[in-house]
Amino acid sequence: MLRVLIVEDEPLARRALHRLLQPHAVQIVGEAEGIRDAAELVLRLHPDLIFLDIELNGGDGFDLLAALENPPKVVFVTAYPAHAVEAFSVEAVDYLLKPVAPERLAEALERVRRQLAQRPDRTQEGLLELRTPNRSVLAAPSDIAALKADGDFTRILLADQPALMIWRTLGHFEQLLPVPPFLRLDRSLMINRERLRQIEARSRDEVRLLLSGLADPLVIGRTAAARLREATAGQRL
Repeated sequence: MLRVLIVEDEPLARRALHRLLQPHAVQIVGEAEGIRDAAELVLRLHPDLIFLDIELNGGDGFDLLAALENPPKVVFVTAYPAHAVEAFSVEAVDYLLKPVAPERLAEALERVRRQLAQRPDRTQEGLLELRTPNRSVLAAPSDIAALKADGDFTRILLADQPALMIWRTLGHFEQLLPVPPFLRLDRSLMINRERLRQIEARSRDEVRLLLSGLADPLVIGRTAAARLREATAGQRL
């Protein structure tokens, strides 16, 4: 049975969703009106699925997903079609417009069940799930050579593989990845020191890092270079 959390700031809309879900094999484990309460419930209750409105007390539904380390499956329920593209960029399972048609709700639940049934085996300890709008990649931390911030996204530079653009901040990955070997050099760059092979100082303001698995060097500035020298003092590359 699917364990469902409803995040919606309108009581009438919550009651309507309750009625629509009654014929289905789901357990509504909780309700929330705003971002903070919803985040706490997700961490405490571990639902399989969130029915999520976009306009909420204290922010919007995308703020909630950005605050969660491993968000559950999400079906957006909203009166506004304009956010559909953004919703699917965060891998929402479906996007339902109010008033929700019963047949569309049934379709969304079936999609969630299929995705949960096909979820890859994550029993192998230490693997990270890197989710893009088009696919999910399981990678060991040792496969990551570096990470570069790009606004609200992070570009994951995998060794000998195409880079991935993930809708998570660099700070999110800083909390997930082991230190050492990962080292954040500045606001926009974190590297895997175990893959650092050579440091080329072109000038005081330009230093190039050669990392195994990356074809192109990474260029860092004076402050990042100073932090790297301090972290690698006494070590042989």
